[in-house]
Amino acid sequence: MSVLIAIPARYASTRYPGKPLVPLTGATGKSMTLIERSWRAAISVSGVDRVVVATDDDRIREVSEGFGAEVVMTSENCANGTERCAEAHANLGAGYEIVVNLQGDAPLTPHWFIEDLVKGLRDAPEAGVATPVLRCDGDALNGLLNDRKHGRVGGTTAVFAVDHSAMYFSKEVIPFTADTYASSDPTPVFHHVGVYAYRPNALEAYPGWPVGPLEQLEGLEQLRFMENGRKVLCVEVEAKDRQFWELNNPQDVAKIEEMMAAMGLE
Repeated sequence: MSVLIAIPARYASTRYPGKPLVPLTGATGKSMTLIERSWRAAISVSGVDRVVVATDDDRIREVSEGFGAEVVMTSENCANGTERCAEAHANLGAGYEIVVNLQGDAPLTPHWFIEDLVKGLRDAPEAGVATPVLRCDGDALNGLLNDRKHGRVGGTTAVFAVDHSAMYFSKEVIPFTADTYASSDPTPVFHHVGVYAYRPNALEAYPGWPVGPLEQLEGLEQLRFMENGRKVLCVEVEAKDRQFWELNNPQDVAKIEEMMAAMGLE
């Protein structure tokens, strides 16, 4: 099955304007923009036919083309990354059997997250969308709880049924647990990894649906699929000693740089 990875990137982020062009310094002292690091994560994935940056901003286009990325220009009217991926796929002729949305704020995404995600969708013909989830250890859970305690929108959490179909996603920490966990203890909370794989029919339908109340309240694009009765498959992935975090707020820059240093990432 042919696979396209699209990296949606916009300059006018409400919470962090210009985020794709923010520099991140790795373990060797080398600085690269967030969008370049996300692109490098995408091109490391095996079994992918094409990787493109999808944007509506000439500044992002120029920087992306400068480091060798293929860029697909999309309209300013895309409300979120899924709509931008749908437009990018259409602009490329809509010929891919699986479209992966690697959001441009997830530079620490390991290649096996996406490889496992694509395999999970291939093995579940009843699902139109799949997304990875990562079981939190005590440190990760405390990081999520600390963000919420200080009023920051941090990572997203997911709950799912026994068949791994998503039940809900939230920027709150769900499910609730009153237990305490040591740093490396597994917890019942799953961190949603901001990557999606779509079948074309689900992706093409998405922009035509109105924004529902849950998507509006949470600000989570994947809820639109669920509000319209489409199954979203949660694919559990393994960290394999890799740390993972997304760049949601300016405070996350230092955290991601610390993680890159600890993992020896360039």
